[in-house]
Amino acid sequence: MPRGSWLILVRPVAQGADGNWSSSLFGGFSECTGWAWGARALGCLHRKDRKTPPTCSRSPQPQGLQRPTRLLTRVALAKALVQPEVEELEPAPSGPGPQVAEKHELGRLQYSLDYDFQSGQLLVGILQAEGLAALDLGGSSDPYVRVYLLPDKRRRHETKVHRQTLNPHFGENFAFKVPYVELGGRVLVMAVYDFDRFSRNDAIGEVRVPMSSVDLGRPVLAWRELQAAPREEEKLGDICFSLRYVPTAGKLTVIVLEAKNLKKMDVGGLSDPYVKVHLLQGGKKVRKKKTTIKKNTLNPYYNEAFSFEVPCDQVQKVQVELTVLDYDKLGKNEAIGRVAVGAAAGGAGLRHWADMLANPRRPIAQWHSLRPPDRVRSLPAP
Repeated sequence: MPRGSWLILVRPVAQGADGNWSSSLFGGFSECTGWAWGARALGCLHRKDRKTPPTCSRSPQPQGLQRPTRLLTRVALAKALVQPEVEELEPAPSGPGPQVAEKHELGRLQYSLDYDFQSGQLLVGILQAEGLAALDLGGSSDPYVRVYLLPDKRRRHETKVHRQTLNPHFGENFAFKVPYVELGGRVLVMAVYDFDRFSRNDAIGEVRVPMSSVDLGRPVLAWRELQAAPREEEKLGDICFSLRYVPTAGKLTVIVLEAKNLKKMDVGGLSDPYVKVHLLQGGKKVRKKKTTIKKNTLNPYYNEAFSFEVPCDQVQKVQVELTVLDYDKLGKNEAIGRVAVGAAAGGAGLRHWADMLANPRRPIAQWHSLRPPDRVRSLPAP
């Protein structure tokens, strides 16, 4: 043996339950298959590529790249008596938890289609979903489905939110009044979202059905794999506010808390935002209040409260509309975006209103995504 060399006894290297490798020096030689094995393991320790920095487990692993090593558990080490060649090892799957087949990584949706020729309505049934992607930290999601017929995204329906499940059963039906001769140029979109009260709802995936490809001579029942949703239109920002209603006093309180990621309106890349709060009845604005102006910011904090008198028998007939505007000292103040809540609002605005009514005397806070001002329509309540 050359002078200055070290003889090292190597305990077998074994793969643990977590898919990683570890070795133990000086000991356990009785478990080895011989000196030749120890020399081969020593050679592995001196590989030039041992200094290659480990890649992030969340990023795609290049083909043939070995996972980073971690300490092996005692149980796995006790079971490991044979060490395979390093070159024979297949790359371990990246990411925590069980791996889902690629075609099912977003989940799938079951739906039904039918056309009522007497009423001229397309009937869409959202039945169930399974194997949805988990977007919450707890390994689950709070899914709901948004349904609309392109090119008209304003007329849309939404299912109820199902809490903490990846296999929701919706069983809801929606109708779109569209002449049969016009259906061929429409595309039905069924988009599955993960609801989050305190941040933007995340898109899980969607199903697009060109109506020209559907035979509506008989009812349709189908499963479809969810596809990644295309990038949405320009973001206008989000606003957080709370609603509180006291039935005995007939008092509705709106607290404008904050906004974030607002659209840049000024030349310097910022805005001077403030919020107008309107109370509407029968589609008409009957009361108006506004917050203070926050200078040079896209993430203003307000925490300002406004109260309106709304008798208990009128609470289902009113709406609240919040408009975020950019103040301009020399010109006209420009609207950045709006959001409406109420019994006739639909979507997130309807859910927020329903939560408020279900929890009287308690402030219910929620984030809302701003919509283009010309797309918010205050509909008269029934």
